[in-house]
Amino acid sequence: MKKDGPISADEGLEKLGYKKELSRRALPHIFTIMAVPYGLSAPIATSLVGGGPATIIWGWLLVSLLTQPLALSLGEICSKYPTSAGAYYWCFRLASPRYKLLFSWINGWLTMVGVWTISLSVTFGTAQLVVAGAGIYHSDWVATPGQTYLIFLAVTAVASFFCIFLNRILPTLDILSACWTLLGVIVILICLSVKAAAGRRSASFALGHFDPSASGWTPGWTFFIGLLPVPYTYAAIGMVTSMAEEVHEPTIQIPRAMVWSIPIGAVCGLIFLLPIVFTLPDIETLLSVPGGQPIGVMLFFGIGMFCAISICCAASRATWSFARDKAIPFHSIFSTVNHRLGDVPLNAYLLSTTIQLLLGLIYLGSSAAFNAFVGVAVICLGASYAMPDLEDAPFSLGRWGTPINCITVLWVTFEIVLFSMPAVIPVSQTSMNYAAVVFVGFAAISAIWYLISQWAVSYKGPPIQDDDPAGDLPSPADSKAALEIKNA
Repeated sequence: MKKDGPISADEGLEKLGYKKELSRRALPHIFTIMAVPYGLSAPIATSLVGGGPATIIWGWLLVSLLTQPLALSLGEICSKYPTSAGAYYWCFRLASPRYKLLFSWINGWLTMVGVWTISLSVTFGTAQLVVAGAGIYHSDWVATPGQTYLIFLAVTAVASFFCIFLNRILPTLDILSACWTLLGVIVILICLSVKAAAGRRSASFALGHFDPSASGWTPGWTFFIGLLPVPYTYAAIGMVTSMAEEVHEPTIQIPRAMVWSIPIGAVCGLIFLLPIVFTLPDIETLLSVPGGQPIGVMLFFGIGMFCAISICCAASRATWSFARDKAIPFHSIFSTVNHRLGDVPLNAYLLSTTIQLLLGLIYLGSSAAFNAFVGVAVICLGASYAMPDLEDAPFSLGRWGTPINCITVLWVTFEIVLFSMPAVIPVSQTSMNYAAVVFVGFAAISAIWYLISQWAVSYKGPPIQDDDPAGDLPSPADSKAALEIKNA
């Protein structure tokens, strides 16, 4: 029976099977995590290889449209189950009793690999921006892979300092990040439009130029290869659920942040991209710059740094949540919360960061390591988002539910195939896309630990207090009413 009166966020969390352990003071990190200018600029070399301006502009609009159904699906389910566990909890609640444990396990490990690699891609990409920016002022300096890795360590250290010791001010940093991102878009728009150091391009070039020769693939496949920056920018929209236990109105704030992130991000990205394609220098010159990063604007370093802080924070919450459900080795260690530091899941953060530092070593042997990090993140997070849509969720989007979910699943399936491919052929040892290798490696670890957990740990899945997936849980109206009473 549903109790009389509104249900608070903490009461709703208990009905989902969890106790409150984190403080509710955060804002949804979605716009900081997305960091549209950074997300589009860090892997922009792939778009230049994948056709150039036409791929950049029309690919952005196409993928934005394809991602909106995913955001709607995730937002609706999250409004019912607002927990840091996210998609693997939803799989456990929505799947058939026979498969819910296995599906939850698979989804949880997809989420783990996704959040670790996307956090790595942001910190590593920010390091590459530093290298590219330094190259502007010291053109004779070419960073070695070892030097780039050391800069990556420094970026990670700065992000870790904020996440561990300044957890209480992260909501303020989110506001500063939003302002800095808006400033960055405006500055790029004005400066590129006014200066146009390399000259101005015609509309036919900016909106229609397509050259597939750099990739070696056929023209059609080259276009899709060049889409990588767009799914990468949107890949973390589901990671905002990791902060669900730290916001005041999770049934309202989290779904709203997910759904509105796509149209707002699409407009922001278009404003950012148009001056770039209308003032684009010679593409061959851009692709030959040291470090593989054509954009060396230090303004993007600030956006990347803000994004690194937020996404590393979200990754630590996802890791902590999975450990809380006994799905990670030594879960009792990684599921603890350090209250002296302001309710920081310190051990989970250190685990997430250590894995990222180890994976970053791949760059010492492959110049295409960044694309591998990005590809694995897009593949794993996309697959984890699509899995709940595959089940018979009772919280439909009305008559649009079936087509929306079909579009979501088809697009994610295509992404998995697409971003396992190398950006350039013929493939060499250094240009190989190691996304599939990393993916298979973690899949093997997950499978082995699943067998061990069934024998020694007895993984039971996330806790639930009733067997009815549409049980007595907080609605957005309940959450809002509870907050109004609390503030009265």
